[in-house]
Amino acid sequence: MYETLEVTADGAIGRIWLNRPDRLNALSTTVLEELADAARWFDAQPGVRVVIVAGRGRAFSAGADLQGFPTLEEAGLRAAADAGRRMADALETMRAVAIAAIHGWCVGGGLVVAAACDLRLAADTARFSIPEVDLGIPLAWGGIPRLVREIGPALTKELVITCREFGPGEALSAGFLNRVLAEDELEDSALSLAQSIASKPAIPVLATKRHTNAVTAGMVGIDRSWSDADGLIGGLLDAECAAAREAYIKARLS
Repeated sequence: MYETLEVTADGAIGRIWLNRPDRLNALSTTVLEELADAARWFDAQPGVRVVIVAGRGRAFSAGADLQGFPTLEEAGLRAAADAGRRMADALETMRAVAIAAIHGWCVGGGLVVAAACDLRLAADTARFSIPEVDLGIPLAWGGIPRLVREIGPALTKELVITCREFGPGEALSAGFLNRVLAEDELEDSALSLAQSIASKPAIPVLATKRHTNAVTAGMVGIDRSWSDADGLIGGLLDAECAAAREAYIKARLS
């Protein structure tokens, strides 16, 4: 069904595997569009109550695919710039409860994927960063309101502006993670949590998810994220931002 994902359903438990291990599951436009489509596919599977989102290989996701950045000459530039927001909205509004199982790097847009999930587990070896400012672009895809919702405004500003790395312990204490586990326990723990949720009556579980999301959406203004694509395009157009992006990419390719 998918070029960049593995999507399965086994009874009440579904799985979405980001499946570009050679690229550390970098998020190209194709990946973003397929994630949104997978979320809608699960909405058409009434028996699936929980979906586990994870990454194949050494990382959950290394973030936006720098080799697949939309170019200013690209037809449909704004639609490409908006693909991440549509992905995050689709994951967040999916009827099933979404559990992110994070190992290795969870970077930038990958962190937005995790934030769009309802619950988050991470290996004790996981690493997080939000390097968008160093790339000369704002954190888009609805990432700012989702981070404010989970960890608060002050820490959101610090992590996004400084681009510093942080570990699962800090992410747990900040409220971004539900729990931290040994890496070899992560998959089994995610499945155990999924089975526990799937055993509950569906109507009150869905009501809890929808009610919580409705309250927090009103608090942090997720609907305003429609304009994130314009901020992203602004960063692509700006000369200072372009120089920062070139320096960032060059440093990581050298």
